[in-house]
Amino acid sequence: MRPRRSCLAVPGSSLKMIDKARGLHADQVFLDLEDACAPLAKPGARKTIVAALNEGGWDGKARVVRVNDWTTEWTYRDVVEVVEGAGANLDCIMLPKVQTAEQVVTLDTLLSQIEKTMGYEVGRIGIEAQIENAKGLVNVDAIATASPRVETIIFGPADFMASINMKSLVVGEQPPGYDVGDAYHYILMRILMAARAVDVQAIDGPYLQIRDVDGFRRVAGRSAALGFDGKWVLHPGQIDAANETFSPRQEDYDHAENILDAYEWYTSEAGGKRGAAMLGDEMIDEASRKMALVISGKGRAAGMSRNDPWTPPEA
Repeated sequence: MRPRRSCLAVPGSSLKMIDKARGLHADQVFLDLEDACAPLAKPGARKTIVAALNEGGWDGKARVVRVNDWTTEWTYRDVVEVVEGAGANLDCIMLPKVQTAEQVVTLDTLLSQIEKTMGYEVGRIGIEAQIENAKGLVNVDAIATASPRVETIIFGPADFMASINMKSLVVGEQPPGYDVGDAYHYILMRILMAARAVDVQAIDGPYLQIRDVDGFRRVAGRSAALGFDGKWVLHPGQIDAANETFSPRQEDYDHAENILDAYEWYTSEAGGKRGAAMLGDEMIDEASRKMALVISGKGRAAGMSRNDPWTPPEA
């Protein structure tokens, strides 16, 4: 899985912002042809995006383009022009406002036709599906399984809040009057379950108060605690907060790696072929190994290094 702790939104019509994004420490950059791009600017933005992708300099970032949704007149031209022009330097197409599995299948089919025509590897370009209304959430299981290209399921909070008539104008914050629990918990868990059932990533949407980094950390912390893989960032000031929030704490990463090493040794011939053993005051077993794999995987993807490696007892 590509790391996607921070997914930076960049208007596809702004060459200045695109150039700046190359040097930022976001795991993913998505060049936007939808909401961040005015209708009259979309045709020119496609050409700007193709040139930017082909120029390179993205330093291992996941390179994604968000096209317009299938209810508009722009979508097929977005996909054809971008993929034909820069498909070799593109990792995923993000499809907004997905409501049915058929919309994902349609994008999959169009991508396959372009890949065959252009001589690209068929199936390499992934799909990121954005859930932004009630119908999309109801169908999220089918959406997640609609194509092997699907790499992420994304929560789009602003449009979603409008679609269910939520009583709030502050994206990501609790609506006035909802003073117990989390109004977004069901939505986030629904998306997370659909994603995890098919081993794809779950990404939280943006926090629009871009100068309130403490607020961003608080909201991001909720989805990170559930198990989400990352969150959209709309401003460079949110990137470090996202990378930190969706990475394990150093002590948790160290402990996870030590569980893996200890369990591997204790289940070996040299370690006594045990199914369960003690690591300090903690009993570890196969379930512990699975939990540790999650934390170690996130830490390795973030480039973390262990501070205090475990050694077998006889060493």
